[in-house]
Amino acid sequence: MGKTLTEIAQTLIDTDKKVQLIYAFNGVGKTRLSREFKELVAPKTEGEEAEEEKPIKVLYYNAFTEDLFYWDNENKKLIIQPNGFTDWIFNDQGQESNIITHFQHYTNDKLTPSFNQEYTKKDTNNKDVVVKAYSEITFSLERGDENRVNDIKISKGEESCLIWCIFYSLMKLVVESRNIEDETDKDTLIFNNLEYIFIDDPVCSLDENHLIELAVNIAELIRSSNSNLKFIITTHNPLFYNVLWNELNNADQETNDKAKKSLKKRLEKLDDGTFLLHDSNDSPFSYHLFLLSELEKAIESGDIKKYHYNFLRQILEKTSTFLGYKKWRELLTLLPDDAHEAYYNRIINLCSHGKHSGEETSIVDNNDKRVLGYLVREIKNIYHFKDNQPHNNNANGIL
Repeated sequence: MGKTLTEIAQTLIDTDKKVQLIYAFNGVGKTRLSREFKELVAPKTEGEEAEEEKPIKVLYYNAFTEDLFYWDNENKKLIIQPNGFTDWIFNDQGQESNIITHFQHYTNDKLTPSFNQEYTKKDTNNKDVVVKAYSEITFSLERGDENRVNDIKISKGEESCLIWCIFYSLMKLVVESRNIEDETDKDTLIFNNLEYIFIDDPVCSLDENHLIELAVNIAELIRSSNSNLKFIITTHNPLFYNVLWNELNNADQETNDKAKKSLKKRLEKLDDGTFLLHDSNDSPFSYHLFLLSELEKAIESGDIKKYHYNFLRQILEKTSTFLGYKKWRELLTLLPDDAHEAYYNRIINLCSHGKHSGEETSIVDNNDKRVLGYLVREIKNIYHFKDNQPHNNNANGIL
């Protein structure tokens, strides 16, 4: 029976584990789950109490974190909206150089962010306005001829990477602070009541090598935490999910404290709008088999949408790479009716490359449903995929 996201969030709170790692497709509700979780742990209050400084119980990184930053396109600057966390990171802790180092490591060592110092400018009414230090970021790029291009606009992926590096620096400081037992030795006490750090899909625009390194770094930081801090991490990236789990699981085997061990789960959205949180026992997480399972469920129910062809394409791409083919299309040549190879290739391409979000969720016609069922059944038989779940073979569709 499905649950609401609020109930799922309460389940996470009730679970006495150091780390809960959750896999879910994009669009399922990971970001909304992080918000529901935050509201349960530290609900907003109204009136005078809301104006008082409250103990921080949860830190979270998600799409809303990026809302603290926005582009001034006219002046080619990334603006940081006023908030206590970045003020503390830059002004109190002096993390500017560390953030730049992390950012250049994951992107380009020639791409340099520069943080402003306090200055005065004229507003639209020609009045002096003080611009606070560390509220604006400009970017420059060094060329091979030692010249520098100033005031460039970075990509959305690079922007997300910079924001993550700022959050990671914060998280590192928090873990180090909480590890200090003697409060007189701490630089700050504002994190003494912190209970959770919730991370939703950190920088999935990275290439595979850097994504693996990111997962390893996060796992190392979590392992270094000696306090009662708990971590919730959600992702739609199977590589990040697997590497992070392997790093955490290896550490779990070294401790007998069950509360410090990790759990991995999978979040699924049901047709009625409710959710299921499954325990995930496969190690490593077989993403292609999971996609195949999702395809077979859609075929069996008849609820096939265009994005299911994207699932099929991903399975073909991973299989062709594993078997040493240059192109996934070559896998279609072994179908019993290979004369239709060009047609199958075309329909997979058309249905898996919609340019608009509306196309991603549109329902396909009956003929395309039959084609999908046929392709899944034949590819599964030809390439001997493991059958994880029993399915009704008569429901797989026939061309």
